[in-house]
Amino acid sequence: MRVLFVCLGNICRSPTAEAVMRGLVEERGLAESIEIDSAGTGDWHIGKPADPRAIEAAGIRGVELTSRARQVTESDFDEFDLIVAMDRTNHENLVAIAGGDDSKVRLLREYGDDDDLDVPDPYFGGQDGFEEVLDIIERNCVLLMEELDVDDPDTRRAGPGV
Repeated sequence: MRVLFVCLGNICRSPTAEAVMRGLVEERGLAESIEIDSAGTGDWHIGKPADPRAIEAAGIRGVELTSRARQVTESDFDEFDLIVAMDRTNHENLVAIAGGDDSKVRLLREYGDDDDLDVPDPYFGGQDGFEEVLDIIERNCVLLMEELDVDDPDTRRAGPGV
């Protein structure tokens, strides 16, 4: 199972989700079964590490953000089983890149019962925004893990209620 987390620039939300989910996968001994990555729909930060504020907020919780920003490619839709967007705009952009096919694209907050489906972008705010994003990502990544059935590929679920 391969899961790709996507936000706008791949320096705040998606690398945070990648690191949180990787930790959950490793904690459950599923690193051989589930591969995690992240990307952005934009190209502004390609090759750069995560935002220092995201790194700091995650580090306080024992989560290490080590990825480098990259942009989503068309081939990602062939290589990944599930592509998880951080907000509705990213979701729309991903579906457009996929030629209108939304079968692999989900919103992270679909896995929970939050009223708002968007993970807010903390980039232009203060440190508290990064803490809020971590809370949302941690909660919803746990719920996403519950949806993934990696033991039996015939019953693997990639979306809520699927």
